[in-house]
Amino acid sequence: MTFVSARPLGRTQLHVAPICVGCAPIGDMPDTFGYGVSEEQARSLLRRVFEGPFNFLDTAAAYGDGESERRIGLVLRELGGIPAGFVVGTKADRDLATRDFSGDQARRSVERSLRLLGLDRLQLVFLHDPEYAVQPFEAIMATGGPVDALLRLKQQGVIEHVGIAGGPIDLLIRYVETGSFEAVITHNRYTLLHQGAAKLFDVASRAGVAVLNAAPYASGLLAKGPAAYPRYAYQDASADVLDRARRMAELCDDYGVPLAAAALQFSLRDPRVGSTIVGMSRAERVDDTLRLATHPIPDTLWPQLEALGGLSEDPQSDAQAALRSAGRPARAS
Repeated sequence: MTFVSARPLGRTQLHVAPICVGCAPIGDMPDTFGYGVSEEQARSLLRRVFEGPFNFLDTAAAYGDGESERRIGLVLRELGGIPAGFVVGTKADRDLATRDFSGDQARRSVERSLRLLGLDRLQLVFLHDPEYAVQPFEAIMATGGPVDALLRLKQQGVIEHVGIAGGPIDLLIRYVETGSFEAVITHNRYTLLHQGAAKLFDVASRAGVAVLNAAPYASGLLAKGPAAYPRYAYQDASADVLDRARRMAELCDDYGVPLAAAALQFSLRDPRVGSTIVGMSRAERVDDTLRLATHPIPDTLWPQLEALGGLSEDPQSDAQAALRSAGRPARAS
């Protein structure tokens, strides 16, 4: 797999690497990730990212309530703008305090993103986590609602391409089927342990909508291992999940394959996935990720790993319900 060569992202005019650098961690959100990220650490990472080989960055208005975008903007100013061949995608968010996601709120979110990033137009903007808005699906999609606002900004040339990003798979399918979006992001729902997003991938592929798969490590469990990080999708993992992850780690060890390499390549090898979003917080993670993405994995390992996966429940359903009632974002993809 060639990572220095970008490929078309669905029907957009964008060309991106198979791996996208997830910039949620540089929003400095210790409550979500369990660690903080200083501004200098973040800027060091971003300078390294803009050297390649991954030409795609993903952020959001909600990541650190603008801190991720602000830090990216600082480095973009150093570079004189987005370097040629790079793509920076962001997400329009609801009001994090009131959970309002009106058309006006979507416009305010985009305007702030432009200001923080130091740009006069955005290449790719996703409607982010509409499941947490006070407005229902019908209002989100209605004339004057946030989707309409984003599409009008696209018509005005402020946004080049519009996507949808969220959690619940059935809800994402409903949005994709409206025909309003060019790309979709799902997170924590297509990993070695849980493949609930597979049906979304099929629907999106048939519709010509690009699929971005975020959090292939399930927030860290499949990167650090169940002993070091006994959490799945930013919450405590069940005994069953930890047992499966431990058996996967042992199986990978028998083959001399890092569990993280198998977790990452599980997403990369799926032809329906246009790019896999991997969160990064340190400059050395760029080279670490490239090594994991290219680590040799015997064909005989895959069916054995897949036999240990296949969780049927939504890995974030309980956390989503609790955080929705509190008006807080459930995660950063």
